[in-house]
Amino acid sequence: MQKKFRAISLSHKNAPVQIREVISLDEGSIHTLLVKLKEFFSLTDTLILSTCNRTEIYYSHELELSAEIIKLIGLEKGLSNVVDYLEYFKVFNEDREAIEHLFKVSIGLEAQVVGDMQIANQVKRAYQASADLDLAGPFLHRLMHTVFFTNKRVVQETAFRDGAASVSYAAVELIEELTSNTYQPRVLLIGVGEIGEDVAKNMVHIPEAQVTITNRTFDKAKQLADELGFTVVPFEQCKEAMQNADVIVSSIMKSEPFITKSMVKEMNIQSYKLFVDLSVPRSIDTSIEDVPGAILYNVDNIRSKASETLEKRMASIPHVETIIAESIDDFYNWKKEMMVFPTINKLKNALEQIRQEEMERFLKNADQKQIEIIEKITKSMMQKILKVPVVQLRAACQRDEADKMIDIISDLFDLEKQNQNKE
Repeated sequence: MQKKFRAISLSHKNAPVQIREVISLDEGSIHTLLVKLKEFFSLTDTLILSTCNRTEIYYSHELELSAEIIKLIGLEKGLSNVVDYLEYFKVFNEDREAIEHLFKVSIGLEAQVVGDMQIANQVKRAYQASADLDLAGPFLHRLMHTVFFTNKRVVQETAFRDGAASVSYAAVELIEELTSNTYQPRVLLIGVGEIGEDVAKNMVHIPEAQVTITNRTFDKAKQLADELGFTVVPFEQCKEAMQNADVIVSSIMKSEPFITKSMVKEMNIQSYKLFVDLSVPRSIDTSIEDVPGAILYNVDNIRSKASETLEKRMASIPHVETIIAESIDDFYNWKKEMMVFPTINKLKNALEQIRQEEMERFLKNADQKQIEIIEKITKSMMQKILKVPVVQLRAACQRDEADKMIDIISDLFDLEKQNQNKE
């Protein structure tokens, strides 16, 4: 039975965040799961990708193992009721659909924010984890390098990765732009709801920034700060933290402004202080701009910038899909030829064995010069005999008839018997 490349996917498209959080795998869990998959099922070409938006397992095997793999995830996560989550997983059981899905995920077509720039690095880390455990064979190595090359083409040939298409990333891009002349800008993030958390995670793209997080629930702020290597302050010390910050990002839920004009007046702004309001309704009073040095951007300014970028990205999708299709066709041409390599090698070994036996049989009394001449002639003959079946096998690959041609050549030259005799 021939191995197929398959995939299991739980993503934002078919599972809410509450489910994704439960199934999500950290680096340690991914490592453990990869080891178990290797030991229990002798899997090859295996890749586990787990982000805030998706948890996916790609693998090569003769059998469809999605239920068994999901149960293993349940064991790893300590879930006794993992069968209740089966409906949230999408299964790709055909080579081409699994490969296409991996391309679309890696390039960012399947991302919550189309063209998400973080996904490419997340896929690279997943690939490295598999390679470290010898779970990446020639198939996966070739596939992943084709994916990375395709990603480069998309960046170079389209506008698919241009600019920031999410509000949180656009906010970080704005902060980076406005603090470019400030040494180690001090950034205070107030509120770590969904958008605040996204901003915090995207702040890693400004490595020189000194980031502080505050939130009404201190433990939530501390957990995020510890994860990202940031500082945390209690919400009660928020005013003091604002005084010390160059940039203040507010994403808290309040029916009336949390940061007022009178509060900003008391801050004694020396040069400038940037305020970014990502709350709806707004949590920063628009009149703070009357205070010298106070610069305010609200969610509408930032969303407008993100929407513009998103439109450009959406317009690029047909071009991106064409590039992906070309790459998959190239990969499939390689994959088809890979199918016939074992048969070519068996045929080559079978002919070489015959040549060696006949040389040994007839050249017992020959001198060195005669041996060299006959060696050269027989090797040349063998190459010419090999040429026709090799050409036919490769042509059969392109016609999707490789299996049939492999069977014909194997029977004609009795390759299975030859292989057993060799063993």
